[in-house]
Amino acid sequence: MPWILLSVEITLALLGLVLLVLGLVMPDRGRRLMQPVAVVALLGILIMGGGLYTTQYNMFNGNYQIDPFGSFFKLLFLAAGILVILSAGRYLERFQERINEFYSFMIIALLGMVVMASAGELITLYIGLELMTVSFYILTAYLLNDKLSAEAGLKYLILGAMSSAILLFGISLVYAVTGTTVIAEMAAQFSMQPVMIAGIILILAGFGFKISLVPFHMWAPDIYQGAPIPVTAFLAVGSKAAAFAAMARVMVIAFPVSTFDWPLLLAVLAAITIVVGNLIALVQTNVKRLLAYSSIAQAGYILVGLAAYNGFGLKGVLFYAMLYVFSNMGAFATATVVEVETGSTDIEAFNGLARRSPMVAAIMTVCMLSLAGIPPLAGFVGKFYLFAGAIQSDLLWLAFVGLVMSMISVYYYLRVAKAMYIGSNDNATAINPGKTAGAALWVCLAGTLLFGLYPAPLSNLAQVAIQLFL
Repeated sequence: MPWILLSVEITLALLGLVLLVLGLVMPDRGRRLMQPVAVVALLGILIMGGGLYTTQYNMFNGNYQIDPFGSFFKLLFLAAGILVILSAGRYLERFQERINEFYSFMIIALLGMVVMASAGELITLYIGLELMTVSFYILTAYLLNDKLSAEAGLKYLILGAMSSAILLFGISLVYAVTGTTVIAEMAAQFSMQPVMIAGIILILAGFGFKISLVPFHMWAPDIYQGAPIPVTAFLAVGSKAAAFAAMARVMVIAFPVSTFDWPLLLAVLAAITIVVGNLIALVQTNVKRLLAYSSIAQAGYILVGLAAYNGFGLKGVLFYAMLYVFSNMGAFATATVVEVETGSTDIEAFNGLARRSPMVAAIMTVCMLSLAGIPPLAGFVGKFYLFAGAIQSDLLWLAFVGLVMSMISVYYYLRVAKAMYIGSNDNATAINPGKTAGAALWVCLAGTLLFGLYPAPLSNLAQVAIQLFL
């Protein structure tokens, strides 16, 4: 068997262990080496993953798939991991002597995401999910002296364990009917029975929690607000994308639409999620909570593509998931800079940011306008694919809901811009985000502008990835 095809997974596992040992052997000097070692290693793994992009191979009797679809999401996770580690910057000083383990847990969570994206079998998928989720349980409660962080960690542990149990129960019901957990073999054994319908609904509920779809979204605002902000950023972009990757593979391949109309169910969930996420975001006064409800709404937009169940929609899922990494990370990187400087992420803390750091304020504004879908930014192109897919599938009402809510979302995104450019602040001291956080911000800006002005390369990558489903 060509083990080189598992090079991304093996290298990530080794990197997590190396960083852990480095922190134990050289606790002080290792602390300074952690960030550059992690970033350089992840860049190397990203290049390695890009080299395997077009490879297609079934491993372990179909239990693990090496294909462009999985490779697309691997590149997405690695890009997100690099940006999170860079943007964390001076914030990580709060972890003191526990900073070394932070990098290891981040890499292990990343490994779990990679396994989820390529899993061709439900138990393998579940193991990847747990590897990611257990790492996030620890990372969410990483600020030991912060009550909000401890509360967030406990809530995430309880609700995450419940959702994992629901997902596992759904898998067991589907296995009872089909007699297999290999995703590619399940469609042939599919039969419409009450047990099968219950299993599909439970699997959807399990994924719905990880993606924070309404009505499984209750955990997101409190946990996003309480967790350390680099962890919140990784949860928002990496964890959500991993759940979408796994959900798309399972739903499209295992459950035939001709027998069970699950796209209609997803369309209803998408509409409710978009409406609830955007409307509650309107009244938020804390930027982390605002971005939490924004991410709930964004999950609804991505789900539109899966509900459309056609080439435009599926391409839109991948395209939007990738651009979401850059736009959302730009917003979170700015929030990280502000929290390091002021100790708060309330909207008032952003007052006068344009005078104290014009570059940071401009990047935040561009990224938030991209999330709102304003042309010519990347978010506009992503939503164009998603809504075009919905219209092509005769889901005109869903595209209309998405369009109206995108217009409404401009209001709460511009509230932050208003605070940065018009809000008054007695402190006129210049803010320096630092070299690494500054680099992350520039990369996010470049990605947001590039995918908007020249979407063809990313669109082509997404088109190659979805050939698995067409």
